[in-house]
Amino acid sequence: MIGAYGPWVENLLPKVAGRLSLQNCPPAELPARRAAARSRVHELIASPNLPAPRTTMLRQWEYDGLAIEEIAWTQPAGAPTHAFVLKPANAQGRLPGVLAMHDHAGFKFFGKEKIAQTSDDVHPLVVEHRAEAYEGLAWPNELAKRGYVVMVPDAFAFGSRRMRLAHLSEDVRWGLKDDADESPAGVVAYNDWAAKHEHIMAKSLFSAGTTWPGVFFAEDRVALDVFCARDDVDVNRIGVGGLSGGGLRTNFLSGLDDRVKCAVSVGMMTTWRDLLLSKCFIHTWMCYVPLLPPDLDFSEIIGLRAPLPSLVQVTRDDPLFSVEGMEAGLENLRRVYACAGAEEKFRGSWYPGHHQFNRAMQAEAFDWFERWLG
Repeated sequence: MIGAYGPWVENLLPKVAGRLSLQNCPPAELPARRAAARSRVHELIASPNLPAPRTTMLRQWEYDGLAIEEIAWTQPAGAPTHAFVLKPANAQGRLPGVLAMHDHAGFKFFGKEKIAQTSDDVHPLVVEHRAEAYEGLAWPNELAKRGYVVMVPDAFAFGSRRMRLAHLSEDVRWGLKDDADESPAGVVAYNDWAAKHEHIMAKSLFSAGTTWPGVFFAEDRVALDVFCARDDVDVNRIGVGGLSGGGLRTNFLSGLDDRVKCAVSVGMMTTWRDLLLSKCFIHTWMCYVPLLPPDLDFSEIIGLRAPLPSLVQVTRDDPLFSVEGMEAGLENLRRVYACAGAEEKFRGSWYPGHHQFNRAMQAEAFDWFERWLG
């Protein structure tokens, strides 16, 4: 990716596991090492402190056997976060719950709508996206039908939290006048603009002393607070899962918050070395934590939850990662879980095909949630 400078920069990475790695860690030292590693990740992602949210019920209805809510909660800047909540109609008492994280996919106009279906009216670009990434299924709906409360929040810079062009200088609108046009052409135009604007957002966050992973984590932790406060959710049986950008958010939230009892990360497993040498050109700015690589590999962020259960799914023809990078990431996690004495609580699964969370992968993920939450 950087020509003649590549070998030199690669040599800046440790040849063995980083100093805070849980690989090869004596079991007696695991709690202290994990605490130190988490502290370092918190320090470097530099999450902003967010005030306690005020949550509002926007609407309630039923669709396809599910009771559905759209809720919103306040944020210190920008529009409130909106989320869908789905559960079986007429469900009683507290149910296991899953936070379903939507993907990135270069598709920022929508967030939660990309994976959750709440009516028969689905945007044509969402139909195309689900066909490509999810084999046509709205996976939060399928999981809710199995007896879960599933909440799907919009991530920072997506959907309800997306950048509004009316708030921006002409210097960075680059000719786009309106971000409210939901026609296919309007959505494509906004997504193209948002892709170009992403590096500006990342550099602005760095200049403020925070990071994109830090903002994601801050907002996702508030979403988890909102979820845990519900009277229909069993706080002792909470899972998190998602594909791609949703896998990234799963890695951080489940790696750093023990309220998450079960994690499913899909299509977001690699090493810093793989990103450096081969794949950083294709990835979002949302992945990177400056100064963390010498201490902890990318793959080990979700490993900070060991011995709590984690399923990591990858695909052989995923263009976002090299096979070697994915293999190395999974092997790192196997060693972490072995040191934690919890080999049965980690599974790394390979599938054929492109970057996706298809029906076979979803079936395994649902069974994993059922095994540890059901």
